[in-house]
Amino acid sequence: MLTDEFGRRFFYLRLSVTDVCNFRCNYCLPDGYQCTGAQARKRPLSVAEVRTVVRAFASLGTEKVRITGGEPSLRRDLPDLIAATSGAAGIRRVAITSNGYRLASEIDRWRDAGLDQLNVSVDSLDPHQFERITGHHKLEKALRGIERALELGVETKVNTVLLREYNLGEYHKFLQWVQATPVTLRFIELMRTGDNRSFFASNHVSGGDIEKRLLRDGWERLTRHRSAGPAREYRHPDYAGRIGLITPYSKDFCADCNRLRMSAQGALHLCLFAEQGIDLREAIVGGDHRALAELIRAAVSGKTAGHQLAGGRAGATRNLAMLGG
Repeated sequence: MLTDEFGRRFFYLRLSVTDVCNFRCNYCLPDGYQCTGAQARKRPLSVAEVRTVVRAFASLGTEKVRITGGEPSLRRDLPDLIAATSGAAGIRRVAITSNGYRLASEIDRWRDAGLDQLNVSVDSLDPHQFERITGHHKLEKALRGIERALELGVETKVNTVLLREYNLGEYHKFLQWVQATPVTLRFIELMRTGDNRSFFASNHVSGGDIEKRLLRDGWERLTRHRSAGPAREYRHPDYAGRIGLITPYSKDFCADCNRLRMSAQGALHLCLFAEQGIDLREAIVGGDHRALAELIRAAVSGKTAGHQLAGGRAGATRNLAMLGG
């Protein structure tokens, strides 16, 4: 079992397959994707290399893999990546995070390849506000994809980054949607990165304020599964869907961390906001998953107790597309 010196056990891998994104979200890539730096110029891991990574993590007790980006659907071989992941012995759950751009046309193929869970970014339910945030008039397409995923029985979650100047006023509209739609809507605190300091200052909203509203209105907190992500989830008897909160600025947020990250170029990141990744590409290309597993085990011993976001330090994370958040 993969365990660090603080006793945290790691059941969950967030695996980036590209750092390219076709959206221009104002909190992440307001100027669009820029191919800069030596890492960005390296080719992303191939299907065979992803298989090696997943086998290594599975041998260390990882049960869940989330495929992220950038935008993973920009890779034409995404169904093969999903199949390579779901086919690894010990992996019980394969998830993907997407902006929904190709969801309606591709979700059937992803499900057939072995996808269990889907997360879709929807930062506004108003088409004009959605375009203002993302740079694309694609809300209807994303919602159609979500509808199809639900028809297929794919567990679906929706990610909404809380933005004071853009979507905070839609709180009740989001809840009305969840009342009739069986998704888990997760409100995510805006995180400060190397590229969004002034935007963060004017738009950050504390998830604690949302939690107070939920508890006041009769929402009940659910028990978190050991391979679940960082969200605290809530249910209400009058709602078809659920609400989740991801609050990285809350006290002890890192105390029960259960996840590690691998970049699209083969760097292991012990934290989203670590100062740097650990380059394992050579071992990955070598194809020996057992040797790779030993390198991962050794690296995890250096994981720190927590991030330094509250102190304004975002580490090497320039933007969230680098590792999928």
